[in-house]
Amino acid sequence: MPAVIAENDVSIWNDECGAVYHYPKRYSAILTPGTRVIYYKGKLTDKAFSDQRLSPVPHYFGVAKIGKVYADVKSSKGDLFALIEDFQPFEWAVIAKEGDSYLEPIPPSRASNYWRSGVREIGETTFEEILSRAKLKTFQVSESQGIADSQDFHSRVEGSATSYYGVRYERDPKLRLQAIAIHGVACMGCGFDFESAYGEYARGYVHVHHVLPISEFGGSKSVNPESDLMVLCANCHAVIHRKRDRTLSIEELKRMIRGRWVFEGE
Repeated sequence: MPAVIAENDVSIWNDECGAVYHYPKRYSAILTPGTRVIYYKGKLTDKAFSDQRLSPVPHYFGVAKIGKVYADVKSSKGDLFALIEDFQPFEWAVIAKEGDSYLEPIPPSRASNYWRSGVREIGETTFEEILSRAKLKTFQVSESQGIADSQDFHSRVEGSATSYYGVRYERDPKLRLQAIAIHGVACMGCGFDFESAYGEYARGYVHVHHVLPISEFGGSKSVNPESDLMVLCANCHAVIHRKRDRTLSIEELKRMIRGRWVFEGE
């Protein structure tokens, strides 16, 4: 059954619109892989967020599908992360209330607390009713549009057909957010955590490494954030790409850190 997922302007949940949805386990039976969802925002309470919304009143603003679900390893309450697939924002807000009626039917038994639920099951009719009032737009963003902490580490062979100066490799910031939700922010090579070392200012900072370098894709390629990406500190990321003709594996990096591995040929 389709569902509505609420995304608040200010929240204790680590949601990343169109990429990751973070929620308590009580909604686990609703948000299963493949579930179609509509994004919802409640009433604007802080004008600082006005330019980040389609409307100051409660409204729907996008449609998507729930992908794979992961446990939040930092939660002691069983909280979960769901990867968001096929997100498409609306061109305009679909207002939640028309006249005296809401687009979502409210059961009489929940009349006093219905809107407190961040995740709400809706029937097919309501799902289609909301979408019929929306105009979808394609949501596509490249890394060049604003991942402040991305690093361009590549291993290359000089003289190959792939030219460093002739090709610009696009990255999807959604994959970065999903990789962090899955793997966390502690370096998978040495365990370093930027926040632990530098405090609140560095919270959430980490490099995301492609197991297969982007420069070797040979075109567009589907990337699985669980198996094709890993999180690394800046030092480990740089070491993995230190040699231009070789990218180290995570196993090789870990053996190096343990001091029991010598680079082949040295």
